[in-house]
Amino acid sequence: MNDFICPKCKGHLRVGDNIIFKVKNDNKENGLILLSPQIGNYTSVKHPSFKYRRGELMDFYCPLCSKSLISDIHKNLALVLMKDEEGKSFVVYFSQIAGEHSTFEVDGESLRAAGEDAVLYTYFKIGDKFKKYL
Repeated sequence: MNDFICPKCKGHLRVGDNIIFKVKNDNKENGLILLSPQIGNYTSVKHPSFKYRRGELMDFYCPLCSKSLISDIHKNLALVLMKDEEGKSFVVYFSQIAGEHSTFEVDGESLRAAGEDAVLYTYFKIGDKFKKYL
């Protein structure tokens, strides 16, 4: 089972079968969203009272330290750290656009892209930039 970690506070974001995030919609309303820990699985769970629309840029935050998870690669991408079952570390980038399916798993030497919208962001380079997180 992969573990997901905040790059800022190093807190664990995975609880059971979900990764938990604090999010803010365009109306500056806060909510919690639960995402699948499986790369390429775009199922999510939220409270019915928290509203957003497809295509809306959501701001993702760590639910523990409340720091922004926005990446330094693109304003539409958030990032978290991941450790796989063997203890190997990765940086995981994912879209903050509601309904957009794009995720990137990077270990500093290779990149694995998932989701039909990943082609929108495949211009970034692999290299030492990612090693600061690993």
